Amino acid sequence: MSTEKNQDRPADLSPAQRVDAWRRLSEEEFDLVVIGGGVTGAGAALDAATRGLRVALVEARDFASGTSSRSSKMFHGGLRYLEQLEFGLVREALRERELSLSLLAPHLVKPLPFLFPLTKRVWERPYMAAGLFLYDRMGGAKSVPGQRHVTRAGALRIAPGLKREALIGGIRYHDTVVDDARHTLTLARTAAQYGAVVRTSTQAVGFVKDGDRVIGVKVRDSESGATATVATQSVINAAGVWTDEVQKLSGQRGHFTVRASKGVHIVIPRDRIVSETAIILRTPTSVLFVIPWETHWIIGTTDTDWNLDLAHPAATRADIDFILTRVNEELVTQLTHDDIEGVYAGLRPLLAGEDESTSALSREHAVAVVTPGLISIAGGKYTTYRVMGADAVDAAAAFIPDRVGESVTDRVPLLGADGYFALINQCEHLGQQYGLHPYRVRRLLNRYGSLLDEVLTAAVDDPSLLRPLGAAPQYLRVEVAYAAASEGALHLEDVMARRTRIAIEYSHRGVDCAREAAELMAPILGWTDEQREWEIENYCARVAAEVASQRQPDDEAADALRVAAPEARREILEPVPAPE
Repeated sequence: MSTEKNQDRPADLSPAQRVDAWRRLSEEEFDLVVIGGGVTGAGAALDAATRGLRVALVEARDFASGTSSRSSKMFHGGLRYLEQLEFGLVREALRERELSLSLLAPHLVKPLPFLFPLTKRVWERPYMAAGLFLYDRMGGAKSVPGQRHVTRAGALRIAPGLKREALIGGIRYHDTVVDDARHTLTLARTAAQYGAVVRTSTQAVGFVKDGDRVIGVKVRDSESGATATVATQSVINAAGVWTDEVQKLSGQRGHFTVRASKGVHIVIPRDRIVSETAIILRTPTSVLFVIPWETHWIIGTTDTDWNLDLAHPAATRADIDFILTRVNEELVTQLTHDDIEGVYAGLRPLLAGEDESTSALSREHAVAVVTPGLISIAGGKYTTYRVMGADAVDAAAAFIPDRVGESVTDRVPLLGADGYFALINQCEHLGQQYGLHPYRVRRLLNRYGSLLDEVLTAAVDDPSLLRPLGAAPQYLRVEVAYAAASEGALHLEDVMARRTRIAIEYSHRGVDCAREAAELMAPILGWTDEQREWEIENYCARVAAEVASQRQPDDEAADALRVAAPEARREILEPVPAPE
C-alpha cells in the first residue's frame, strides 16, 4: 500500500511524517510541549493548536496506551456523582457529552439507553427519579430522551435476562458510549491537522531549565534510543498516572499527587445476556455497568488501589470473580469464566485525598504550576477532556510571550465528523460503490466518519484489502493497512489493542490473526522478515502473559507475570529516571 498520497496531509501520521516530526522537534522552537498522548494530552494539544500556538505532543508509548483505552467506554455525565453532590462536575460533563454527540464527534459518541433496576420499595423510585430529573434538567435530555419509569413487567420486557426476583421495577434513561482509544487517536490527528507536531514512541526523560524556568524538554525515541532537546516556552504534563514521575524530572514535587485506582472489565458474547438496553447495577462501593459493545457486552468495573507497574496493570482472578459474582446475582443465565472473550485492566489517575476509598476520591481535575514554565494537570474524567485541555492551556499561557486567544474547541469538529450524518443516510449507495454490505459501511462510518473514502482508497489497487481478517471478521484488512499508513501504528500491539479492539473482542485475543495483520503492516512500516517475526512473537508473548496473569489470586502475582512480557518499544525507559 502506497503512502505517497497521504504524506501531504498533516493529519496522516505516516512513517514519513514520523521522521519529519523528529526533525521538527529537534530544530524548531515551540510555544507549548504537551507530554502524554492520552485523552487529556491530545485534548490540550488540539486546544493549543486551534488557538494558533506552535505546539508539540509527545507520547512515550502509543496514543491512549494508558488509561484512555481502558475505560468503561462511556462518554457520560456521571449519574452517580450526583449522590456525591458533585453537581458542577455532572453539569460540565453533560454539556461536554451533548457537544460531542451533536457536533464534535457524532461518528464516535453514540446514544445508549440504560435500565436502572429498582430493588427497594417505597423510597428508591422517588429518590432515583429526583436524581434523574436533575440529570435531565442539567442537560442529560437534550439530544436523547429523558427518564421513563417502568413496572417490573415492563423492566423484564426490556431486559428479559434479569431475574424476576432481582427487581421490583425500573427506570430507563439515556447516556452515551464511545470507542475511547479511537476517540483519543482522532483527537491527536485533529491536532496534527491544525498544525501540532504529534509523535508517539517519544519519551520525555528530562527538562532544560534556565534557573527555575523550564525552557526545554529532553526526549528519547522509544524505538531507537536516539535523544533530542525540544525548545519551548511552556510544558503541560498530562501524563495521567505517570504525573508524579514526570513532575520529579523537574526536581519539584508538585502541588498535588496522583493515586492510581485499578478498574477491571470483562467482555462476553452478546447472546449471553438478553436485554435491549445497557444495565447499571449498584455494588457496595460503586456501580457496575453492563454495556452493549457491538456483538459483545462489556461488564465492569472494579475500583481498587494499585501500587505496582503503571504501564501494565493486571487483572486477577479475584477481580474477575467479583464482577461475575455481582452480575450473576441479577441474571437468569449465569456467566462463567468460559464465557469470557476478553479482559482488560486500566488505572484511573485520581487526585490523592485523605479518604482511603478510591471510589470516593474526587473525579474533579486540578491544574497547578509545578515550576515556572511547567504545568501539571490530573484527575477529571474522560468526558471532560476538552475542559481539562482548555484549563491547562490557559495556565500555560502565562509563560507564552505572545497573546493567547480563548479556547475554540467547542466549535471544532473532530476529523471525520463533517459530513457524517449525510453519509450515514447513504449507506446503501456507498455499499454499492465499494462492493460492501451496508452494515459494513455503517460500521466503518462509525469508526472513521467522513474519512471512509480515504480508508478505502488503498483497496482500489488491491481489492483483497476489502476482505475481512480471517480470524477477526468484524474488521477489514484495509483497516490494518490504514492504521500503519495513516494512524501512527508502529507495532502489532498498537493495531490489535487500540486501532482495532481485537485484543478484547475475540477469545484468541488477536493471536490467531497476528500473522495476517503483521504481513499487512510490514511493507508499510519497512519491516524486515526478522522484524515481522519478532512482532508476532512479541505480541503472542504479551497475550500469554496477560492470560496467565488473569488466573492469579492477587495483584502481586498477576503483576509479576505481566511485567515479565517483553515490551514492544524496546528502548523505552521504565520507570522514568529521576533527575541527577
